[in-house]
Amino acid sequence: MSQIVSGKSFTAVAVSTAAKAGEWLKTRLGQPTSVQTKSSERDLVTEVDRGTETMIRNLIRTHFPGHAFLGEEGTGAGEPGAVTVEEAAEAEYVWIIDPIDGTTNFIHGFPFFSISLALAYRGEVIVGVIYDPSRDELFVAEKNKGAYVRGRRMSVSRESALGESLLATGFPSRPTDLERSVAAVAHLAPRVRNIRTAGSAALHLAYVAAGRLSGFFEPGLNAWDVAAGVLLVRESGGTVTDMDGRPFRLGTRNIVATNGRVHGELLAALRTAGCAG
Repeated sequence: MSQIVSGKSFTAVAVSTAAKAGEWLKTRLGQPTSVQTKSSERDLVTEVDRGTETMIRNLIRTHFPGHAFLGEEGTGAGEPGAVTVEEAAEAEYVWIIDPIDGTTNFIHGFPFFSISLALAYRGEVIVGVIYDPSRDELFVAEKNKGAYVRGRRMSVSRESALGESLLATGFPSRPTDLERSVAAVAHLAPRVRNIRTAGSAALHLAYVAAGRLSGFFEPGLNAWDVAAGVLLVRESGGTVTDMDGRPFRLGTRNIVATNGRVHGELLAALRTAGCAG
């Protein structure tokens, strides 16, 4: 669904913007000068997050000045073009931005973080780009046109049972969501091949799309964490729902993404662990 506006395709602008922002991030890895907390002591933000989001917004606004923005660091009043998640579901074109997905990793110099950009049209994601600057891996998806990494078409893995599956999850900053994640890991760990918790929901979703993971689940996420990754998984043949099995929406907080073959079994296990709902 690549559309042309003033000679520029949405996807081309997203790819170029992510690449430029990624080059900037690589120069600052492990070197933030200001680390602050947001919702909790585990929810961190740096001047690099804010600066990167401003850079991304400015680059996109150059091509699409009338588009709105939903971003992790710039949703406050007074930010030009900023919308809430509820407004994004109704708006025409909204760019959904996570300037550093994996901020804690970035602060510590642990090279597993990404830039996540998505474009939604009236609440439906039509373009998704996730860039891993540490590995120079660019994951790109366009609605109904497939998903690609390093220019190669991606497809989800072929495991058909949880016992054969490599899963990933995250440990949320909110205590109640953290408790749910820990309970799910304790229940699932003996029942799957293994579980990874590397610290970037966007990259975990990209890895599901690339067939490197059989599935990913995490409660308490936001649209900017997952919008691009959800499209990657779908366009690679996978399935994404909430933890009750309902279709993904921009307001969905509790995510389950799989190759599709183990989706029902994973949902059932999460219900048993008390993580659903």
